[in-house]
Amino acid sequence: MERYKENQLKIYNSLTKQKENFKPITDGYVGMYVCGPTVYSNAHLGNVRTFMFFDVVYRYLLHLGYKVRYVRNITDAGHLENDADEGEDRIAKKARLEEIEPMEVVQRYTVDFHNVLKNYNFLPPSIEPTATGHIVEQIEMIKKIIEKGLAYEVNGSVYFDVLAYNKSNHYGILSGRKVEDLIHNTRALDGQSDKKNPQDFALWKKAEERHIMRWPSPWSDGFPGWHLECSVMSTKYLGESFDIHGGGMDLKFPHHECEIAQSQTCSGVKPVNYWMHTNMLLLNSQKMAKSTGNFILPNEILSGENDILPKAFSASVVRFFNMQANYRSILDFSGEALEASEKGHAKLMEAVNFLEKIEASKTSTFDVKNWKKDCYAAMNDDFNTPILISHLFEAVKLINQIKEKKASLTSEDLLEFKNILNNFVFDVLGLMNENSQDNSEKINGVVELLIKLRKEARENKDWALSDQIRDELIELGIQLKDGKEGTTFSIN
Repeated sequence: MERYKENQLKIYNSLTKQKENFKPITDGYVGMYVCGPTVYSNAHLGNVRTFMFFDVVYRYLLHLGYKVRYVRNITDAGHLENDADEGEDRIAKKARLEEIEPMEVVQRYTVDFHNVLKNYNFLPPSIEPTATGHIVEQIEMIKKIIEKGLAYEVNGSVYFDVLAYNKSNHYGILSGRKVEDLIHNTRALDGQSDKKNPQDFALWKKAEERHIMRWPSPWSDGFPGWHLECSVMSTKYLGESFDIHGGGMDLKFPHHECEIAQSQTCSGVKPVNYWMHTNMLLLNSQKMAKSTGNFILPNEILSGENDILPKAFSASVVRFFNMQANYRSILDFSGEALEASEKGHAKLMEAVNFLEKIEASKTSTFDVKNWKKDCYAAMNDDFNTPILISHLFEAVKLINQIKEKKASLTSEDLLEFKNILNNFVFDVLGLMNENSQDNSEKINGVVELLIKLRKEARENKDWALSDQIRDELIELGIQLKDGKEGTTFSIN
């Protein structure tokens, strides 16, 4: 269904600092790139907040009927310990400390990342490329930048010349920084660096002797700079210009700024039309970060094995908690906030579960079409999930009124109401009906108990009771099947 034709989506563009009407480069198609994790440790909840928001963006674009190519990379090489192109590769350092191969580190934390996203009901991206899978393409891009006169090689390393680029372009266009200010606020080079200027960044680094991860290149055995991989992979899979590029606000500078410089140098065109950035998740009123130890892992929330929360919480409650705040707002994480979200989530799911019991009436006391319009208006306004949720609770209020015989819907309105509510709760927000899952587990438990009672009846040669249990379960749509391994059942 091409719903996008009747829904004008607006996106806050970090580049222009304003909301803009979304117009994809190709009608009906969207190319979206989101910077993925560096897989040297477990992703914490602050990281997952960004991926969770873009999961909702992806879901809503699909819901509107767009054909979406969603690319989210895995950084498995080249990400040094700081943004000054100094220090050790994060993955290689982890491998050295644990005395294992770097690719063992990559595999371990990539698997963990995927498990977390699966637990939290993420849709997988269309393509999930890796940095190490695109070394050849990265070398080719460096050659192009050198040919354009905007990169230089020193002692086997290659650096992007920011000052040369800035003569005819604006380095800082995304973050609002000026090169002159960057120069003023940067300490002078100490003579140990190969860079012409402190603002320059690495495209290729010559590997030191102890550096395990290295590849041959025209300049040295080494590894690509961190910023390069995203330029290479986004243009390879989405083209020289594409629609949406997303990530956390901490990537705006220098990572995304460097991406723009690299890509624009090679293609001569603006690489991205809409830049989107999520804000921070706070814990103890401070930014959630591995470097400070101020973080919680997503699976620790599910298990309750942590010193921060009073109990375990479900993945759907955590999704609901995240969606109650605008993605561009700072969100404060706490046990109290999760408990409040849990109550709201339970009310929503209770109402959704009651939907199937509602019977149509001859008249409607609720304007379903206007409510539907409000739901779409919220999401069309830069994916405003808090406002959408407020409209979903208007639906909860209506369902409770119908329960009490104080409101009604015609059959046509009821069908539309059910479809829209389910679409936004499950397909767009990606929430999970755990109440329904709990009921399923209870049903399974009751049937297993009846199977046990039937077995005891048969052992006691009480065939009448055994047949009664079997026949009454059949009437309820539950078929028993006796076999060598015991009795199993299926629900028709």
